[in-house]
Amino acid sequence: MATEPDLRWEGTVDDALVDRVHESLDELFRRTPGVGDEDSMLFRLAVSEVAANVAEHAQAREPIRVTVELDADDEALSAVFTDTADPALLDLSAVSMPDADAESGRGLAIALAACDELIHETERGNVWRLRRLRRDD
Repeated sequence: MATEPDLRWEGTVDDALVDRVHESLDELFRRTPGVGDEDSMLFRLAVSEVAANVAEHAQAREPIRVTVELDADDEALSAVFTDTADPALLDLSAVSMPDADAESGRGLAIALAACDELIHETERGNVWRLRRLRRDD
């Protein structure tokens, strides 16, 4: 994001992370009139899945900090998660939807399907960049 995001906050990765992300998305959509139902639903789903993965799988020796940035403009909805966890070693190009009877493994596949762009960087900790182009029903 080239400019300051619409919403930005920092906190500790814990069980309340997903709830705080949902509250922030509610605020983002209140501030951004005209976001279509499909765009808001699919963006919320993708962002929630990434937040849940961070909350569930992030590991480090010290408490993990996360910065969440949410942005909306006329073209796209964007989210950036930056955490201090050990780098998650995964290849997003290899992520696919698991079998119907699998008990886990759908989160990133869903996020990939709902976004036009999902990037994971691991230089220091993890950075997750999500972007959904607005289609506005």
